[in-house]
Amino acid sequence: MVERVHRQCLEVVKSELDRLGVRNLNNVQALILFNIGDAELTIGELTQRGYYLGSNVSYNVKKMVENGYLIQQRSPHDGRAYYVRVSDSGKKVVAALAELFERHASELAGTQLSGQSMKDTIRVLGRLQLHWSGQSQLLGLAG
Repeated sequence: MVERVHRQCLEVVKSELDRLGVRNLNNVQALILFNIGDAELTIGELTQRGYYLGSNVSYNVKKMVENGYLIQQRSPHDGRAYYVRVSDSGKKVVAALAELFERHASELAGTQLSGQSMKDTIRVLGRLQLHWSGQSQLLGLAG
């Protein structure tokens, strides 16, 4: 169910990109931009947060740098690491998505999917993630 909801969210993001006339950015890349927001992160940090697979992050970051949505700079402290931050054109996409998600949140305000029920759902999903993470670690240690 979570996977299906995620795919539907990606379709909504794709529709918004189409509406904005953004053709050189896909929906996954747009969500990466949105999740970076105002931060400056390494590719490793994006991967560690668990949002994306490492190879996918590297590919998508490369494309977004080429298309001007991200700015990439080598770390002054570790020559192997690169930091990325959202460029001005990327910030326009982030703002559009923030507006889109805010509009959807407002639409949900009068339904049973608002407020506390959403917080409860996020809390339950977090507990489930911790449980499965613990189970994976146990199985890895046992094998």
